[in-house]
Amino acid sequence: MTWGGYHHKDAPLLAGAPLDAKNRVHFFARCAKEPAACRPGAKMMLLRHTRRHSWGLLLSCLTAFVPGGMQAQARPERVASLNLCTDQLLLALADRSQIASLSRLARDPSIAFLADQAAAVPVNDGSAEAIVFEGPDLVLTGTYGQREQIALLTREGFDVLSLGPWEDLADGRNQIRTLARRLGHPERAEALIAQIDAALDRARGIVPRGRSILSLERGGWVTAPRSPLGEVLVHMGFKLHQEDLGLAQGGMARLEAIVTTPPDFMLVDAASSRAVDNGTALLLHPALAEAVPSTRRLALPGKLTICGGPATPVAIDQLTVEVLAKVR
Repeated sequence: MTWGGYHHKDAPLLAGAPLDAKNRVHFFARCAKEPAACRPGAKMMLLRHTRRHSWGLLLSCLTAFVPGGMQAQARPERVASLNLCTDQLLLALADRSQIASLSRLARDPSIAFLADQAAAVPVNDGSAEAIVFEGPDLVLTGTYGQREQIALLTREGFDVLSLGPWEDLADGRNQIRTLARRLGHPERAEALIAQIDAALDRARGIVPRGRSILSLERGGWVTAPRSPLGEVLVHMGFKLHQEDLGLAQGGMARLEAIVTTPPDFMLVDAASSRAVDNGTALLLHPALAEAVPSTRRLALPGKLTICGGPATPVAIDQLTVEVLAKVR
């Protein structure tokens, strides 16, 4: 993408009007690329702001706008991620030298599978302005809750790749291959996919015929049958219980419905053994505990199932261990 000509949106920059939240990103990006187009004092403003973000960010901002073929590269050398799930894929598939920054969630060990690896990588605050000053040549985002950042960064000429939640395992394989090719490491995609497929081979058909299971999350949320998790459970031999509750597309399950028509087994977050709020208290309700006791509950850490990617083969293997230990 390239910058267009002068449009009405440039008026505040040329007339010396004060910056507001809507045009701040455009101002800094324009000033970095075309200093002569900025109002008087803009260069000093840019320099002061950049100093607060370190000299390394200033250099990356300046080099991000080198003209012509000098900027073109076969693969991105500075990649920023704004989403927990793209964080995990980036850590698994990129060279460390390629990672400019990750989202702040990447360091949270309760939800981030590769939090230990993220500890040594810079994090960003999720704002488009921060990404402008990092000067990455590729930005990874999710597909929910980041529409404004995506629009701003795209408008300013950044290369943005948005990756949504996996619809199924085939979608996940395609996503892994797409990102790995973009990063210049297609062989790493095949290695990760091989790990997922090997875990699936170990899990195939391990459940005795006819056993039903309900994947129940905090607050009574039931996962849609068409999902990577649902696909893995069916692959193991389970019958999904969602349709028996009238939730063929997933959704909120009423406690009364589960207790009246209980599944043979439930899959829950490993942290659900204690109540920390109303959402988790539901899983410990006495009626539910009687209908589906702990001996019939399979548990997985949430950080293994939040994002598809490097956590997926580990999640399948841990679920296999749970099944072999509890399902008869």
